[in-house]
Amino acid sequence: MISLARQCELVELSRSAWYYTPATETAAHLQLMRQIDELYLAMPYLGSRRIAVKLSQTGQAVNRKRVQRLLRIMGLEAIYPKPRTSQAAPEHKIYPYRLRNVAVTVPNQVWCADITYIPMPTGFMYLVAIMDWYSRYVLGWRLSNTLDGQFCLDTLQELLARNKPTMFNTDQGVQFTARQFTATLENAGVIISMDGRGRMFDNIFIERLWRSLKWEDIYIKEYATVRALGRPGALLPAVQL
Repeated sequence: MISLARQCELVELSRSAWYYTPATETAAHLQLMRQIDELYLAMPYLGSRRIAVKLSQTGQAVNRKRVQRLLRIMGLEAIYPKPRTSQAAPEHKIYPYRLRNVAVTVPNQVWCADITYIPMPTGFMYLVAIMDWYSRYVLGWRLSNTLDGQFCLDTLQELLARNKPTMFNTDQGVQFTARQFTATLENAGVIISMDGRGRMFDNIFIERLWRSLKWEDIYIKEYATVRALGRPGALLPAVQL
């Protein structure tokens, strides 16, 4: 058997990193994140200042900086048109929005994808879903405990192995602008479309899915574990639009 020291050496990992246990969010912060998520679903145009005000009106003493930090962890950003002066990942190519005035009349003409934050009793997860624009059917979904783009890529590759759309639409998140993700679509001969910066209505169908999913399933059932959350039929197959 290879010693632990040698295993760490082979994968270029320090011994201290092997034993390190990351700090988790406090119960108070998890509750705040749940409240912020509910506010965001109802009013996605609220920024950190107004969210802090809304929370204070419910008796939560929280300042704007804390709200900003929690929004970053959750992967949320206020929806409003912004000048394209900077990009989260400037080395990634941004594709134009190609669905304006396009009539979507058949299945597999357009697929769309998005990521949402999922509150849990003792933590949180992220959920990606890929939906058929015409039928509003959720073709595939995956959970992850980080916003690393691999779970998005895995979901896409699994679906492309069975079928493919003419066009694929996402927002400009770094998970979807990553070269490996866009190259997978291009190699499959799929046209790439991306929402305008800060324009939630460019991908409105999957935004509506998140609202239905959370109010009709997640907030009601309050899944206790990731195993329960991820079991077949637990989430999206039961909440189609």
